[in-house]
Amino acid sequence: MPTTNSAKKRLKQNKKHNLRNKTHKSVLKTQVKKFLSLLKEGNTETAAAELRLTVKKLDKSVAKGILRKNTANRKKSKLTKKLNQIKAASQQKA
Repeated sequence: MPTTNSAKKRLKQNKKHNLRNKTHKSVLKTQVKKFLSLLKEGNTETAAAELRLTVKKLDKSVAKGILRKNTANRKKSKLTKKLNQIKAASQQKA
């Protein structure tokens, strides 16, 4: 347990930030899962719109300091690549 006042305050701040970060990451993970489920269904137009929302949330999480820039960029790249692969596959079939 913290003994000094500054350590007590820091503990309180850490708990608050930890809770905020957890909720934000949870929302982000849900958004990514929603996008991936749309991709599995093969609904590329809706998935593209969902990708824009996902990228927006990733960028906001970087701005808030919840994710690191490279992590967000890696996730954006990975998701965009998946969308492009499915779009290309559907165009080859048609």
